[in-house]
Amino acid sequence: MRPRRPSPPPSASLFNSLIASRARTGRSADALSLLARMLAAGVAPTAFTFAPILASPSATACCAAQLHPHILKRGLLHGEPYSGTSLVGFFGRSGRFDGALKVFGEMTVRSVVTWNCLISSFVQFGRSRDALFWFRELVRSGDGLSDGSLVAVLPAFGSLEQVHGLVWKIGMDSFPAVANALLNSYCTCGAIYVAEKMFNELVFRDVASWNTVIASFARSNVPERAFELFLSMQRRGDLPNETTFASVLYACASMNGHEHGKFIHAKVIKRNLNTSEFLNTSLVDFYANCIGWRDARKVVEEIPENSTTCWNALISGHSDSDGPTSLAILRDMLRSGIKPNEVSFSASLKDPSFLDLQQIHSLVTRLGHSDNDYVSSGIISSYASHGIVSDALTYGVALNPDSCSVSMNVLAGVYNKARMYQETKKLLLHQQARDTTSWSILITACSRSGDYIEAFGFFKQMRIMGYHVDNYIFVSLLSICTKNNSLDLGKLIHGLIIKTISGCCDTYVDNMLLDMYAKCGRIEDCLKVFEEMKDRNLISWTAVISGLGLNGFSHKALAWFKAMEKDGCKPDKVAILAVLSACRHGRLVEEGMKIFKNVKANYSVEAEMEHYICVVDMLCKCGHLKEAEVVIRGMPFQPSTVIWRTFLQGCKTYGVTEVQVFASNGSNRIALDKL
Repeated sequence: MRPRRPSPPPSASLFNSLIASRARTGRSADALSLLARMLAAGVAPTAFTFAPILASPSATACCAAQLHPHILKRGLLHGEPYSGTSLVGFFGRSGRFDGALKVFGEMTVRSVVTWNCLISSFVQFGRSRDALFWFRELVRSGDGLSDGSLVAVLPAFGSLEQVHGLVWKIGMDSFPAVANALLNSYCTCGAIYVAEKMFNELVFRDVASWNTVIASFARSNVPERAFELFLSMQRRGDLPNETTFASVLYACASMNGHEHGKFIHAKVIKRNLNTSEFLNTSLVDFYANCIGWRDARKVVEEIPENSTTCWNALISGHSDSDGPTSLAILRDMLRSGIKPNEVSFSASLKDPSFLDLQQIHSLVTRLGHSDNDYVSSGIISSYASHGIVSDALTYGVALNPDSCSVSMNVLAGVYNKARMYQETKKLLLHQQARDTTSWSILITACSRSGDYIEAFGFFKQMRIMGYHVDNYIFVSLLSICTKNNSLDLGKLIHGLIIKTISGCCDTYVDNMLLDMYAKCGRIEDCLKVFEEMKDRNLISWTAVISGLGLNGFSHKALAWFKAMEKDGCKPDKVAILAVLSACRHGRLVEEGMKIFKNVKANYSVEAEMEHYICVVDMLCKCGHLKEAEVVIRGMPFQPSTVIWRTFLQGCKTYGVTEVQVFASNGSNRIALDKL
């Protein structure tokens, strides 16, 4: 009997194939084990061995630490670009740019993919200047540009027109990936008409191009244009896909187009796409929001396989006053054999009655969803919205803080609203894993409770730990600067807002900056912020008018009030009070009285106690006591103690006795005598 020949050792290509298959499915530990077997068998790794492991979604810093020496030892950074590119990509995705640039510098052979990895990593972490620098280096290097290069660098450009010009100049506007990325950027920044113009000029359009502009118009204030584009797509013979139909259905719901939506539904059936769960969910959402829950329910019943997602859309979209409650739909869902999931409960907890809330809470417990963070946070929010703060707190404190971070944030918010600031701090300080929201609530609690030094201490901690600073945190810090009249600190916060671009185009933050500068006496900085604002609202105008008045620029305040009206911004009671206060400070009696007398006719505002106090004070300070008496007599409600004291002080200042002024009105004289 012949002895069996030993089987040949596996080849490098076989090992590479096995390693790649494990790495792609996120099993990087198994891939590393196979690599160890490969090395033990004496099989030399090739250019394609290490890249899949480093590109794996489960790759860790430990993986890179193990593989980097092997790549260097075998000289793979010098002979081919694949291994080095995978290392650059891994370090870049991890934010370790020193490591990425070191490997990039050591590589003697680079491909355009290597450059793209580096550029996209900088863009991912918001380092636009670095991304643009390395993009320019790529252009100079002669390694060539790819469509991926432009797609990668596109978000780093401050001006889309600039990159659009570059794309056109180098003739890459005919590349679908580049054109669609540019189109999407225009749509994302709200320049939908520019996007449409570019779309019309495209030489080549695919379904992604159509979907980009249709989706953008569907979510704009002209959703009917999305429907028109869909019809154009049909006429050109381009085939819509599920995403197209979903966007058009959204547009139909936005424009309340009953017949349009039914037309799209017919098209979906004709294209045999009514088996798609994604599209059926959009249909249910359209019928529930636009036509009624009964039609939406019919769509759910006609779906071949009962879908939890479609039932969830039915719960989220029920809005008919005649329709069933979320609880009733949940019961129907259970009767049809579909178990609600965390999305079902989260949707049903948005606006239930108190009785329904108790029953949904019971159902959540019975079906074992009490430990779900989002469901628990919904229960806490619902109890709090009904004013049952005690039940919200009782339920919240019983949860495991380590596994329910969202619920803990919601609970902290409830504490804050109840002015239980110390409880807020205690809860969040004992939380092991804090996110940006936790830090924001913690800093807000300190701000509201007057613990200003502690608030800035927590802010410093979160910055050191690398957390992103959101606009709510900036608002809390700016409010502290305003209360303490801390101009220098406020300017530092303003600089940080500009540096991090967190406050860019955020009107709420800009309004806080206006208020801070105005109340700190820096009216020139206040006006500069106002001029640089892209989106101004009534609060913005009011803050400037109030600031001008407080800082002695009464005539300017009056001019800004008129400019606000010309700008189409209708003043409310706060804006009226701000301009009246400016007139009081500047002794502009005639102008102030003109505004006050016409407040109802011109601005549809009913004068309140604060307005009367301001006007009476203005008149009394300028010696117009008879006019002040007329104003007090004409009040539609009982004058307050403050008004009488203001009037009495005016009488004393100008040497006029109360008897002379109130000779004809004994009741008012008695009121004065009681002061």
